[in-house]
Amino acid sequence: MDPMFLSEVENNPQAKGAYAEMARAMKAAGIPVPQIFHLFTFKPEVTKHLEQFSQGVMRGPSPLAPGMRELIAAFTSMGNNCHF
Repeated sequence: MDPMFLSEVENNPQAKGAYAEMARAMKAAGIPVPQIFHLFTFKPEVTKHLEQFSQGVMRGPSPLAPGMRELIAAFTSMGNNCHF
């Protein structure tokens, strides 16, 4: 995965929270870290709303099953050349 445009966000030494722990574990295991994790670790108090929104859209009440929503998101990401 290409590095982020803002290296100070990606390489934030003060990263904290659950996403920071997951990102550190992924880096240690040699697994690419999804770039959205860097945003979540940079300002977790602000991005909490984005996390809640995303979970609501993907897991909240809907005529579409969560698996179908995941499939739509994966297909859209592929079309945008974005790792899902």
